[in-house]
This record gives sequence, structure tokens and C-alpha cells, in this order.
Amino acid sequence: MNRKKIHEIIFEADTPGGRLFDILLLWAILLSVGLVMLESVPEIKSEYSVPLRYAEFFFTGIFTIEYILRLISVKRTFKYVFSAYGIIDLLSILPTFIELLLPVGVSSIRIVRILRLFRIFRILKLIGFLREAVVLKKALWGARRKILLFLGAVLVLVTLLGTLVYLVEDAESGFTSIPRSIYWAIVTVTTVGYGDIAPQTVMGQTLASIIMLIGYAIIAVPTGIVGAELVTASQIKPNTNTQSCGNCNAVDHDDKAKHCNQCGEEL
Repeated sequence: MNRKKIHEIIFEADTPGGRLFDILLLWAILLSVGLVMLESVPEIKSEYSVPLRYAEFFFTGIFTIEYILRLISVKRTFKYVFSAYGIIDLLSILPTFIELLLPVGVSSIRIVRILRLFRIFRILKLIGFLREAVVLKKALWGARRKILLFLGAVLVLVTLLGTLVYLVEDAESGFTSIPRSIYWAIVTVTTVGYGDIAPQTVMGQTLASIIMLIGYAIIAVPTGIVGAELVTASQIKPNTNTQSCGNCNAVDHDDKAKHCNQCGEEL
């Protein structure tokens, strides 16, 4: 099997081989993520630790073969390696190999636990199977400046309100510093309300009431921004093909395109 055929099966889903590959990979991702979750249950891990480890090695082997085939099938290997999907693919297999190389000891237990948690990154590979994810990505990217501006304004607001509450409340109420007061303002403006800190004075409670009302208004702003971008993105007619350039790995080509719109490579 030549490189072009491997690329067609792995990166595209319009062919029978590509669809079969995507279905098998989808189930492998779901099962492997399920194993990671089961492994975190003490009762299950203590009784089925050996089968779980062998199953983990099995799925890691599958994803390793897939990763190697992806590297072989693209011409610009380093571009794929450092792309978002390339990093996710690497994160899905790397923890198991690092875990095997770590020396066994008490000091490495916490590191091993962190590495095992990184295996959950496999679920991010599911994004590649969803056409709707493309629309959501375009909407979020289109709204990025408005959202950043909005978050900056919220940061300024909670800083001012937290400082005001720090001035009117005392340390006995829990407002021992401006950063802690800002933390309280963030918890309040997001309507989370942990209750670990609460104002006791009339002025502090008045400020808290104002922050709560502002919080309800703030929640609606990013929803409206992203919602408007989603409407715009959904109106753009999506491509019906999954053609991926074998040279630069670019996608989103027109249905009748014969060459890549990024590098000019023949599709």
C-alpha cells in the first residue's frame, strides 16, 4: 500500500476504507477513555488491575500504529507533528510509554497519576469526527476579539468591586486582602456563591446585591456574542467532502477542487 492510499484511508472519510477506519478508531477512543475512567475506581482497579493494564497497552499499541501511519502518509511530517491534532495524537500515547520508563518508587506515584490522567486527551480526537465541531470552531474564532474584550472588562469590574468590598469589610468577615476580596467578587458575579466568604456590613451586603444583579447581565453577553457568530457560521454552506491534502494536510476544499487551495498539491 503506497503513501497516497494510506493518507486517503486515514485522513479522509469519503471512501469505504476511510469510513471503516474512522468507525474503528471512534470505538477505540471511546473504549480507551472508558478504561481510564474505570481505572480511577478503587474497587475495580484492585480487582481487575492486570486486565486493565493489558487493555491499556493494547489501545496504546493501536494509537501508536495510527500515529506512525499518519507520520508516514504526510509529506510535511513536522507540520503535522506540531499541529493541534498531531499534539493530541501524541498526548494520547506518550503517557503510557513515559510511565513504563519511570522508576518505581513513592516519589513517582504522583507523576504516574498525572500521566494517567493525560490519557483522557484521547477524547479530544472525537472532535475530528464531528462536522458540527467545525461550525463551533469558526463561531468561537470569529468571536475571539469580542470575548477577549468582554473578559477584560469583567476583570476590571471584579477588581474594582473586590477592592471596594475590601474597604468596607474587615478581616473577621474573611476579606483579609484585596486578592481574596477579588476572588469573592468573581464567585459572586458568576452566581456561583460558595458561601465561604460573606459580607457582614450593610454597605458590603449592598455591594454584594449589586454584583449579583450585574452577574445575571454578564452571563447573557458571551451567550449572545457566540450565538450571533453561530448563526453566521451555520449559514455558510459546508463542503460535502473530507479531502485532505497529502502535502500540507489542509482541508476545507471545494467539492470539485483538483488542487490544494493552500500549497497547490494535486488532490
